[in-house]
Amino acid sequence: MRIGVPRESHAGERLVAATPATVPRLRRLGYDVVVEAGAGADATFPDAAYAEAGATLGTTAEVWGADVVTAVRAPDETRLGLLRPGTVLVAQLAPAASPERLAALAARGVTALALDAVPRLSRAQAIDTLSTMSNVAGYRAVIEAAAEYQGMFAGQVTAAGKTPPAAVFVIGGGVAGLAAIGTAVSLGAAVRAFDVRPEAAEQVESLGATFVRADEAQQEVSADGYARPLTPAQEEAALRLYARECARADVVITTALVRGRAPRTITAATVAAMRPGSVIVDLGAPGGGNAEVTVPGERVVTAGGVVVLGWTDLPSRMPAHTSQLYGTNVVHLLELLTPARDGRLVLDLDDPVQRGMTVTLAEDGGRVLWPPPPVAVSAAPPPAPPQAAPAAPPPVPEDAGARARQRSLRRAVGAALAAVLVVLALTLGPPTFLGHFTVFALAVVVGFYVISNVSHSLHTPLMAQTNAVSGIILVGALLQLGVDDPVVTVLAFAAATVASVNIVGGFGVSRRMIGMFRKDG
Repeated sequence: MRIGVPRESHAGERLVAATPATVPRLRRLGYDVVVEAGAGADATFPDAAYAEAGATLGTTAEVWGADVVTAVRAPDETRLGLLRPGTVLVAQLAPAASPERLAALAARGVTALALDAVPRLSRAQAIDTLSTMSNVAGYRAVIEAAAEYQGMFAGQVTAAGKTPPAAVFVIGGGVAGLAAIGTAVSLGAAVRAFDVRPEAAEQVESLGATFVRADEAQQEVSADGYARPLTPAQEEAALRLYARECARADVVITTALVRGRAPRTITAATVAAMRPGSVIVDLGAPGGGNAEVTVPGERVVTAGGVVVLGWTDLPSRMPAHTSQLYGTNVVHLLELLTPARDGRLVLDLDDPVQRGMTVTLAEDGGRVLWPPPPVAVSAAPPPAPPQAAPAAPPPVPEDAGARARQRSLRRAVGAALAAVLVVLALTLGPPTFLGHFTVFALAVVVGFYVISNVSHSLHTPLMAQTNAVSGIILVGALLQLGVDDPVVTVLAFAAATVASVNIVGGFGVSRRMIGMFRKDG
């Protein structure tokens, strides 16, 4: 079968559904790949790179006439007419908002898989383009805000004075929100965030931000993984929280987008109360906008001097990176649909993932399969198993108790004998022995407590230090091998042997561990 990769015709769209890095992976699945000439030009992927990767360059008609067509956006009427009956279309189709498009695809006899309708299942994350786009959009939102903001994100302490970090408030703790939080924190901003899902608090705080807690404005998730609609009381409490946080923020990033629709989170009154020079980046602009003053696709400056960015093409502003991620999503989907790796696409509608994203089916003259049957997804942790009552300790046999008492007695006797030997050695030994023994005892005690309290994550650098110590021991032992005293010679030889084993083994282990982090390893 042939996979067609078209050049996107939507105005301002710079992405492409396959890159020179993903074409070989599609070919390894058994497919022939035909790429429309110039398809990757806006994403900095020249035609020559596709040809070198094994793809064939073709015309618009050849690409849209392939057995499988993978695109970023849904086709317009002209390109829809180029699709053959039985073609499998893989693209972002916005099925909930475009029922007429689904009807046209079904009438054409096309099997359409919507990449923006992937069920929220853990095993489907690798093909979830919404997460891919949201991640890039969250990152880019901070970049856009930093370009508009009239100050620095990180606080500064200089000879000329001190400046505080920018105050950033993020609404939403999903993929886009977490990406925005991580980026803003890495730039040095003081970040606060809120999500109606209380379980998002741990993720927000793990990125170094402060989670704004308001129990009266939070709601649990529903069975499909999305937040349930807020009650009027919860919605009013959330709006009060947004107004309070926006008034103190320099940058506000909104990310609320549920099933393609943007709920209202920032009213015009809230925007009017913000400081002049503040910036709002509305990631809900494709769904109408979270802010009441947002104009999708435009930059707005309010009468109070607040900049509101309603860009709808944030992922396309990073076309090379986003195309690579999107193309990888497509590869993962085709790996799922090509179990035999023989270039033949097999659609299994009994699989909840494949069924959930299949919006039209070519069989029986074309059918619309949207909406799909519900898939139960729970974001809450499973209930903990009931704790069993602690079992009574088994009775200790008399012979086991006797052996334990004997071991304790032997240890006590051994410690007493060692103490006697130490006292005799200190009493009868030469004066220099006392100094050497004191250093030895301190080294044993300090070494035991230092090593026993070192975290496991620091064992590798600790081993490197012990190698250095072993090197010093080896040098000292070699210097003592030439003395006339046979006892000193034997001890020096033993010390040199043990130190050599420790050094060789330590460096061998270190070399293997360092090799794990080498790109060519």
